[in-house]
Amino acid sequence: MEQVTSSDGTKIAFDRSGEGPPVILVGGAFNTRSFGPNEGLSSLLAEHFTVINYDRRGRGDSGDTAPYSVEREVEDIQALIEVVGGSAHVFGISSGAALALETANRGLSIEKLALYEAPFVVDDSRPPVPNDYLERLEELVASGRRSDAVRLFMREGVGIPAVFVVMMRFMPAWSKLKAVAHTVVYDAAIVDDYQKGHPLPDGRWASVTAPTLVAVGGKSPAWMRHAMQALADVLPNARHRTLEGQTHIVKPQALAPVLMEFFEGRNGTL
Repeated sequence: MEQVTSSDGTKIAFDRSGEGPPVILVGGAFNTRSFGPNEGLSSLLAEHFTVINYDRRGRGDSGDTAPYSVEREVEDIQALIEVVGGSAHVFGISSGAALALETANRGLSIEKLALYEAPFVVDDSRPPVPNDYLERLEELVASGRRSDAVRLFMREGVGIPAVFVVMMRFMPAWSKLKAVAHTVVYDAAIVDDYQKGHPLPDGRWASVTAPTLVAVGGKSPAWMRHAMQALADVLPNARHRTLEGQTHIVKPQALAPVLMEFFEGRNGTL
């Protein structure tokens, strides 16, 4: 484990593996560098790249500094980019994709940007996230009701049916979800404006001029597939890719070859 100090003094923990052009992996909700798809992805990409797999603030071995803001998480990625020499490829998954997108929009030196299933809701193919969702989530976290916060996030943020959320409570991973439950507020804050069922705003990410890959699973729900097509359509320099047979819980073995092809620029990829 290595650490870098972000602009506000927060220590950000990361693992560095492999050799080659640097790639920074940005995890989604509940993910740490040792829990989630980026753990397996990092070992596969390390055959071709220098991979930075980090704990977002408030998780794993990273610190946290109140009050939270999306800007602080952007600064965390900036600190990591500086560690690897001043520029890097960046991959983000789920809410981490939205964070990576925001980072690129703020002018950081990102060579290529890859995004997998940012959880935007852009039409009526699923119910929009309620307007008071973020506020209720903050209240649950503030009162220490971690399990309730996880349930609310899963039900209204992710859209998982109630019966499956109940079953999840009896799975070994539930304790890991509870351990970082306070950070779901961070994830919700990043995506809240784009989960109301409205089309993505033209020009919102006009500064994201780096070649961008927007990927989605072929077995993911319609609302997610619609959102990723819409995102690719509004970005200045993006292409859309469907990973057949994959869902939001994407398999690293299916995702890694696609990222390698994109970052290396093979087969005419952007």
